Amino acid sequence: MRKLRPLLTLGIVALLLWFWQGPGGAGRIDEQLAGSGAFEASTEQSTAPSTSESRADARSAFPDAGLPPEALDTLALIARGGPYPHRQDGTVFNNFERRLPSRPRGYYREFTVRTPGLSHRGPRRIVTGGEPPAEYWYTDDHYASFRRIGPQP
Repeated sequence: MRKLRPLLTLGIVALLLWFWQGPGGAGRIDEQLAGSGAFEASTEQSTAPSTSESRADARSAFPDAGLPPEALDTLALIARGGPYPHRQDGTVFNNFERRLPSRPRGYYREFTVRTPGLSHRGPRRIVTGGEPPAEYWYTDDHYASFRRIGPQP
């Protein structure tokens, strides 16, 4: 029994850490902060433009997109180059669903569009193509469908 006690203690500590962080790991903390408004408060104190100014800039760049206000916030973050509230933002979108035109790996990048009332990333994303972005796509159903937004070629 003495030999099992340290292993049992270690297992309990590991289980408590997992429970505290949840199955999403440390990224879940970022998502909780973003959903709570803590992220927005910390970025508004910086020298970045206010949310209403950023939305106005995004609305002028994407005039007829019919996007929710949170998508305009995400577009403003993309234009500024961040900071992004989720560690996955700006990572390569692989287009496994093949719903977007075929491009070389690394061409597409994904960004989270906050969904009010959810404590996780939710289903809404903006996917950009190119560096700097030359095309923009919006999905509100977690990649099941996309619609192109912004300037058309």
